[in-house]
Amino acid sequence: MKCQIYRCNCRGIWTIQNRYRKITVETLLLNGKWSIELKPHRQHNPKGFVVPSNPLDIIVNPNQATLEKFNKGMQLIYDKDAITFNIENGHYLFFAKDGACYLLNKQVQR
Repeated sequence: MKCQIYRCNCRGIWTIQNRYRKITVETLLLNGKWSIELKPHRQHNPKGFVVPSNPLDIIVNPNQATLEKFNKGMQLIYDKDAITFNIENGHYLFFAKDGACYLLNKQVQR
């Protein structure tokens, strides 16, 4: 089932929402493919969302050991005025407690 991830800045939390449930978390790791969904024509509150390809790839409040398997890359940035993101799809995202969203690269195992 399709789910959407977005930030609620007023409460300082990330929200994962699908048709039946809504979960709020401080941090999350998206360990798989994702894309962007834009809804610029909503009457009251136009928004942009991150949509994972597989909802089972979402890790809620990941521990430090899990995060150490990745290197932080550039930030995924949402422009609220233009209703656009700087990147439209990819693999691996970390949604931080401070509201930033980072692209991740998996570390090479040796």
